[in-house]
Formats: sequence, C-alpha cells, structure tokens
Amino acid sequence: MTKPDWWPSWEGDTVVIIASGPSAKDVPLDKARGKARFIAINTSWKLCPDADILFACDDAWWRKHHHELDGFAGLKLTVDQNAAKRFEDVNLVDCRKPDDRLVLEPINTVGWGGNSGFHALNLAVQFGCRKIILVGYDMNLLGGLHWHGAHPEGLNNPKAGNVERWRRAVDNAWKVIEPLGIQVINCSPVSSLRNYPKMKLHEALAA
Repeated sequence: MTKPDWWPSWEGDTVVIIASGPSAKDVPLDKARGKARFIAINTSWKLCPDADILFACDDAWWRKHHHELDGFAGLKLTVDQNAAKRFEDVNLVDCRKPDDRLVLEPINTVGWGGNSGFHALNLAVQFGCRKIILVGYDMNLLGGLHWHGAHPEGLNNPKAGNVERWRRAVDNAWKVIEPLGIQVINCSPVSSLRNYPKMKLHEALAA
C-alpha cells in the first residue's frame, strides 16, 4: 500500500505518546522537547499543544472539540470515517475492527484494541520509531477516569471491563514489537501494563 501524502518520516526517532490516564498530568513533558516526537491522544493535546500528531478515534470527540483546534499545527488523525469526511483536515487511518492484534502491514492500517492508545502505539511502530515512551497509559481506574476528568455528555467514558481489554491489547502488542528491537517504556508509575519497563521520563529518554 502506498504511503499517504501526510505520512511522517520518523525512522529511528523517539516518540512520546500522551494518553489520558490521570498520571499524565504529573509527567514533565518539557524534558522531552527537542529530544522526541509527540503524539497526543484526544484531550491530551492540551498537555502538549505543539504535538506533532493529535489522534482521536471517535467522530463524537471531533464534533465536540474540533472548533478548539484552530491553533493546532500538527497532523490530525482518526480511524472514524465519519470524522474524516466531516473535517477536511482530519486524515483517515484504516482499522481492522474488531481485531486486537498490532498490524505491521499494510501501512496506515492499525489493529482495533478498543482504544486510541493502541492505535497510536501501532502507528508509532509503523512510522519507524526506535523508542516509544508511553505517558498516561494507566490502564486502570484507580486514580479516576482521565487527567481532565470525565468526558462531557455524549462522549464515552471508560469502564473497568473496557480498560482491562485495552490493557490486554497493549500488553499483547509486545509480542510483535519486541522482535523488531523497538524499546517501549512506560512512564506511568501506576500503570497496570505488565510487559513494558517503568521509568521516569528523564530515565526513559536516556535509556
């Protein structure tokens, strides 16, 4: 499959993926500026307004928040065909729903995994990143729903069963990622993920 025109060239780069877990608000992201790329998920773009990519899965999120993004200069990506049709600046990523396996080929196709964090991880692997740093991948509800609180009415909020499925999908991705020699480091100290080493951000950048 031919790469789309917007496809980034991140071969060998480090990327920080900022999910929405409550721990994300405590990570000093400034330490990674100039050292890594950034993918922000959903409302976490507010923690990193200069992120290279904003990824949001659902059309409902885009309809609620697109008007806030006039000053956002990065790529906007989704797996929701309705969102991509509705907003001309939102690019479509194909998704193998309901397959929870991480996809290597074809390019610009991701596994489902049930959540945007899985999609962003899948894309970072396809972009050629050699180190992927996970922020806010708490994968539990012990500290609350999100760092920004609950999504407003009309948007989905996580439930315990959903979150456990997400954890399994992200953990199982290790089976595909590890043979590729890609480092995946978890910067959520409270994360329920089992297959990725936990470090503070400055340690992950130096690893």
